[in-house]
Amino acid sequence: MKKLANKVVVITGAGMGLGLATAIEAAKEGASLMLVDYNEEKLSEAVTAVKKAAADVKVISFAADVSDESKVKAYVAKTVETFGTIDGFYNNAGIEGRQAPLDSYDLDVFKKVIDINLMGVYYGLRYIIPIMQQKNYGRIVNVASVGGIRGVLNQTPYVASKHAVSGMTKNVALEYGRYGITANAIAPGAILTPMVAEAFKQINPDDPKTAETEYAKANPTKRLGLPEEVAKVVVFLLSDDASYVSGQTIAIDGGQSEVYGNV
Repeated sequence: MKKLANKVVVITGAGMGLGLATAIEAAKEGASLMLVDYNEEKLSEAVTAVKKAAADVKVISFAADVSDESKVKAYVAKTVETFGTIDGFYNNAGIEGRQAPLDSYDLDVFKKVIDINLMGVYYGLRYIIPIMQQKNYGRIVNVASVGGIRGVLNQTPYVASKHAVSGMTKNVALEYGRYGITANAIAPGAILTPMVAEAFKQINPDDPKTAETEYAKANPTKRLGLPEEVAKVVVFLLSDDASYVSGQTIAIDGGQSEVYGNV
C-alpha cells in the first residue's frame, strides 16, 4: 500500500525546489494535494508536473503569500471545502533574504524574512492544527534548515527565523501529541534548489559554480544534496511509518552539521 494513500496533504512553497519535489513524491505515494505558492506561474507548472508524475492524483492549488494571515485562512478553508479534512502539512515556504553583516542588514528585508519564515509557518500551524485535533490525527513537517541548528555567516534573520521554527516544532509536539498529532522539522543543508543556486550567485556573482564546488568540499559526501533525497524523508515523516517520531529537527545535509558539533 502507498505510504500516503487516502491522506490529504497541504504543501506550501510548492512551486519549486523542495516543495515541488515533495509534492511529486507525495503524489506517487497516493496523497491528495493542496499546493500553495505565491508565484502563480510556478504553481501552475507544479500542478502539471505532479499530474505527470501521478496521473490519478487529486490536486488543487492556491496562490498565496504565507505571511498574509487572511490568505493562509483562505487556503486552509479551500482545502477542507474540497477534501473534507487535512491529514498532513508540509510547512515549507520560506526565503533566504540577503547576505549581509548583522549591523548593516536592511531592516525591511529582515522583517520580510521573519514574516515569511516565521509568521508564515505559525499561521499555517494556527489554522491547520484545529482541523487535525477534530480527528485526533495529524502529521506536520516544518522546514528549519541547517540555519535552524547552527549559525550561518551573514544570514542573521534567516538563522533567527529557522531557529524559531525548530523551537516552535518542539512546542507543537508537546502541546498536541495527545491529539495524535506529530510535529517534526527538517534541517536541509545545501540542496540543489533555485534558492541555494541564488545564494551561490551572491557569494560569487562571476562564477557561482565555483562557489558551489568549494562549498561541497566541506561535506563528508563531497557533493550537494538533491531535492528528491529530502522529499523522501518528508514523505516518511508525513506517513504512519513515523508515528512515534515527534518534536525532532532532522538534519538532511550529508553529515556536514557534525563538523560543527552542535546538532
